[in-house]
Amino acid sequence: MGHSQGEIAAACVAGALGLEDGARVVAVRSRLVAAELSGRGGMASVALPSEEVAERLASWGGQVSVAAVNGPSSTVVSGDPQALDEFLAGCETQEIRVRRIAVDYASHSAQVDDVVDELTAALADIAPRVPEIPFFSTVTGGPVEETVLDAGYWARNLREPVLFEPVVRGLLDSGRRVFVEVSPHPVLTVGMQETIDAAADSSA
Repeated sequence: MGHSQGEIAAACVAGALGLEDGARVVAVRSRLVAAELSGRGGMASVALPSEEVAERLASWGGQVSVAAVNGPSSTVVSGDPQALDEFLAGCETQEIRVRRIAVDYASHSAQVDDVVDELTAALADIAPRVPEIPFFSTVTGGPVEETVLDAGYWARNLREPVLFEPVVRGLLDSGRRVFVEVSPHPVLTVGMQETIDAAADSSA
C-alpha cells in the first residue's frame, strides 16, 4: 500500500504499474500541482477522528475538506488558505492539536477538480497491470486484483481522500502484523500505531 503520491511507488513495487509509467504519473502529477495548484491552498493535520473533523468543516461549505484518514485520531485536511486558517484557529482555541504541513497547495480537495481532465488526458495511454504481489489501494480502501490503475485511477488518487487507516485496519483483520514505513521521514507511524492499538483494544 502507499499514501497519496507514495502509492505510485507502491504500485510499481507490486508490479501493478511499470517503472516508466510510474515515472510518468509522478512527473505529470508534479507538473500540474506546481503549475495549477501551488500557491492556492494549504494542508494541516488534526488530532481528531475524521468523522468529527468532517462535521466541524461543514460550516466552510467545501472550502476545506478531509484529505487523508491516517488513524483513529489522525486526520489531514486541505483547502483554501483563509478557510483553513479559520478552521485551525478554532481548533487551537479548543486546545485541539493541529500541525500545518509545509505545502502551499491542497491535494485531495475540490481544487484538484481544475486539473483532473488534463491529468487524465496526459496519462491516457499508461498500461496498468495485474499486481504480482498483494496491493491494497488507499483510494478504494480494498485490494487491487485487476488492471484498474489507469489514468482515471491516478486522478482519483490526487482528488479523493487517502484511506490509509481503513487499509491498515483491513490488513490487520487479514492477519498482517508487520508494517514498515519506507519514507525519508516517519510521518505515518503515529497514525499506523493508533490504528494497531485501536484494533487490539477492540479485540480484547
